Amino acid sequence: MDAEQLRALQAPLKARYREEPEAARVVYQATGEVSFAKLQCDVHTAAGWVQAGLHPAAGGDGGQACSADMLLQALVACSGVTLAAVATAMSLPLKSAAVKAEAELDFRGTLAVDRAVDVGLSSLRIEFLIDSTAEDELLSKLVALTEWYCVVLQTLVQPPGVSCGWSRV
Repeated sequence: MDAEQLRALQAPLKARYREEPEAARVVYQATGEVSFAKLQCDVHTAAGWVQAGLHPAAGGDGGQACSADMLLQALVACSGVTLAAVATAMSLPLKSAAVKAEAELDFRGTLAVDRAVDVGLSSLRIEFLIDSTAEDELLSKLVALTEWYCVVLQTLVQPPGVSCGWSRV
């Protein structure tokens, strides 16, 4: 796809969203079925069911997906798609690109070994590996725009309000 094709694809959407701002709002949902016997959650995705389980550092056998890995995978996917769209819109000559994300997790927090240790990922790093003949200034702009427009990255940078509840079934 080239920049002109991308603009043609998105132009009617942008026009509609300007005229009908409420049409731009999409509610995302994810659902999962919990298995207590296996200590896992089967999550429905567009690609089928994914079985998420405990990481080996928390007692799992490594046979299921790790939720922290899935978070990083979502970040890599969103960043990669956004990078491709922005590069296309900028008509940049990219030969190839890859995205790498990594973060650290101290399992003492999630296993309640040390209450002073935070539960959750820390030191999140994302790197774009780009093969291009474009000038460094343009590639820096590409990455800055990718950071700005990547939904998952911006959600992590500027976390939304989160509520947690329950109901009987």
